[in-house]
Amino acid sequence: MRTARTPRTPRTPRTGKRRTRSAPVLAAVLVLAPLAAACGDEQADGRRPGSASVSAEPPLTGVRWTVDSVTVDGETRRSPGSARLTITDGKAAGSYGCNDFTATAVIEGGSVRFGDARTTRMACAGPVMAFERLLAGTFADGPLTTEVKGDRLTLGAAGGGLVRLTRM
Repeated sequence: MRTARTPRTPRTPRTGKRRTRSAPVLAAVLVLAPLAAACGDEQADGRRPGSASVSAEPPLTGVRWTVDSVTVDGETRRSPGSARLTITDGKAAGSYGCNDFTATAVIEGGSVRFGDARTTRMACAGPVMAFERLLAGTFADGPLTTEVKGDRLTLGAAGGGLVRLTRM
């Protein structure tokens, strides 16, 4: 009666030593270990060292937002259609409606603060310039609270102003 035997591992032609099956496993470990290390550095609070927090909420940064309206002193003004905002890497850029702008953007918790704004100086029609002054004034009104829901962003100023935006 014959018993089943484990097949012999072939010998390598160069050294005459038996080949082991661990070589493919070792190769896989060497390839996958750096990837696993890169994916596994989140902290218990959902943050990675040196990064923003990880969450299921839609992002505020890296999105091009269209300004829908500005509300100041209870009066809402619709955007002339060309007002927009993008925040990336500590900077904000966009258009107030006529003039383009750039600024610094500091995001802390649920708020954003714009500073050092620089704008072009084109003259536009009266209603567009009036909207532009309202938007620029609201952006400069201290830290703005941020609320992102789906494709909508609402910025709230300390003085009660609101800016409503939609993801482009």
